[in-house]
Amino acid sequence: MSRHMSLGVSMRQVGYHYASWRHPSVPPGAINDFAFYANNAQIAERAKFDFLFFADGDGMRPFDQPAGAWDRTHRETIDIDPIVLLSALSSVTSRIGLAATASTTYNEPFHIARKFASLDLMSRGRAGWNVVTSWSDQIAQNFGRDAHVGYADRYAWAQEFVDVVYGLWDSWESDAIRWDKESGIFFDRERLHTLNHKGSRYSVRGPLPCARCPQGRPVIFQAGASEPGLDLAARTADAVFAVQHEVGEARAFYASLKGRMPRFGRSADEIKVLPGITPIVGLTKDDVKAKLEELDALVDPLLAEMAVYNTVGDIGGAGLDEPVPTPKSTVRESRSRMIMDMARRENLTVRQLGLILARSSSKTLVGTVTEIADTLEEWFSTRAADGFVICPAHNPVSLLEFTELVVPELRRRDLFKSEYQGTTLRHHLGLAEPANRYELARHAVPA
Repeated sequence: MSRHMSLGVSMRQVGYHYASWRHPSVPPGAINDFAFYANNAQIAERAKFDFLFFADGDGMRPFDQPAGAWDRTHRETIDIDPIVLLSALSSVTSRIGLAATASTTYNEPFHIARKFASLDLMSRGRAGWNVVTSWSDQIAQNFGRDAHVGYADRYAWAQEFVDVVYGLWDSWESDAIRWDKESGIFFDRERLHTLNHKGSRYSVRGPLPCARCPQGRPVIFQAGASEPGLDLAARTADAVFAVQHEVGEARAFYASLKGRMPRFGRSADEIKVLPGITPIVGLTKDDVKAKLEELDALVDPLLAEMAVYNTVGDIGGAGLDEPVPTPKSTVRESRSRMIMDMARRENLTVRQLGLILARSSSKTLVGTVTEIADTLEEWFSTRAADGFVICPAHNPVSLLEFTELVVPELRRRDLFKSEYQGTTLRHHLGLAEPANRYELARHAVPA
């Protein structure tokens, strides 16, 4: 059987382009309309995508620099709670995975374990949790802190947090609930386990009041590219969202992450590397050029400048047509470094970089169907990626164009499946179901 790429779609708000809300194809009010999200989810499911993903940030993070820029974008301004939205979408879809972000810094392990276990049960095994540690002071100030927690502390907390969640998800063995009406026994007490975790950060008794998840536990996604983030992913994640813009950088990231796996007793095949891609696709080069020009024309100069501030950090009031200076302070260190490397390599001005960043926070792929399929095939076949997260510029049109134009070409090349082969998100991603630790111990052969 051929190796097939995984495909997911990130459906945050009405699109990844900073001005997508202004696009003529985007219905006013769509950002708060369940029917809009349901339509996009069903488009992705018809195309046999593996999962839907919703990012989340626990508040508003954009820097209003220059002043007045923030008023011009929907990005990170209005966000529906993703668990609420995915729970609703589970009722209008049947196979596609349902994944969302939740922070380990601003939640408690018991809450996260219960929410995602419940989503997995209600969706019959389609839930995924994107583990993040968050990054902005604006979010910290929503939770009683003046500033965000430092790298070392928040990643140490995250390691323990995930361990606790895993332990809670193992509360019930798979055959613990008997539902025996004749005997009157609802569950087997010997197969229900109290965690009693007492660690450096968390104290959690348990057990979790949710039955064992249909897929053992929800799929774990992770997105950090720092050294602590990569170690957390290698130790705990099933899939990683990557942000590299160049294939060489992507191969290096892929090799670095997979190379860490044996240190944690895991094989390289136990994790999927999924770069984010924003495709702008057309049937001809003229068609592609017109689409790109239409999108760029929607970007106010203030918005272009804000995109630079919000991605690389404080550029100290540099003019729009000046080269991008070294930022005085950074927002997200690893991402800022990668974008600044690109800006220097291509000798970009603030305006030019702003237009690129306003198109998407992910790599923007601009081209004909063949050109985009060629690029995806190169990344996939040379081990820069195991698949991709499509981040549409504006929905539903951008998603429709990708599914109706590029996906058939990927199938023609035998790079993407034609039908779902299973029912759970783990099946879709080719990931094994993790065993319950207590069942493993019960069935272990004495030495």
